[in-house]
Amino acid sequence: MGTALLIAMLAALVAVIGLTVWGIRSIADAVPTPADLEAALAPEPYEEIGPTVVRSVRDLANLTTVELVEYTIVEKGTDGGFLAWARGDSLELFAVARIGAGVDLGSINVRSFDLSSDGVVELVVPGAEIQYVAVDNEATQILDRSTGLFTKGDPRLESDARRVAEEVLQKAAIEEGILETAEENAQEVITNFLLTLGYRDVIIEFE
Repeated sequence: MGTALLIAMLAALVAVIGLTVWGIRSIADAVPTPADLEAALAPEPYEEIGPTVVRSVRDLANLTTVELVEYTIVEKGTDGGFLAWARGDSLELFAVARIGAGVDLGSINVRSFDLSSDGVVELVVPGAEIQYVAVDNEATQILDRSTGLFTKGDPRLESDARRVAEEVLQKAAIEEGILETAEENAQEVITNFLLTLGYRDVIIEFE
């Protein structure tokens, strides 16, 4: 009877020791190793630029437009020489126009993007261009119109003067840096947008 009890107690002790050792091993297996920590903390690889991002960038086109208001005085007419009093025809036009420039983001596609593994986006976009020259009809006016005694006046003279004014005002806006400003606006808008999506850095190149 005593021997049987002793054997039972030894068996129970062995079982307890076995369970303890198994528990220690289970806990040790649950503790992350340095390799496990490194894998867990490694940044997720950035996904390729998808159609949704491309469409969203295209929608930013209106935000990249810059507008200037320019004015000029254009003189247009025919020189009648010493007979100007008889057949001369001249016009002096004060012209005001709004000139808009921007970047056409509608032409970009997935191939316009290049994404590195560390999250740097490189994007090639078209250079800025003049998008419109709109003469302000309310502010634009004829300052002077002179016709000779025997001249009715050319009805096309005012439209010709307006066309010249548009060319002059567009050139003036370009010389003042409207295209460079449009590209700066585009770069700022696109960069801020892509950074909000989680990309680490943005590099934009204008064609």
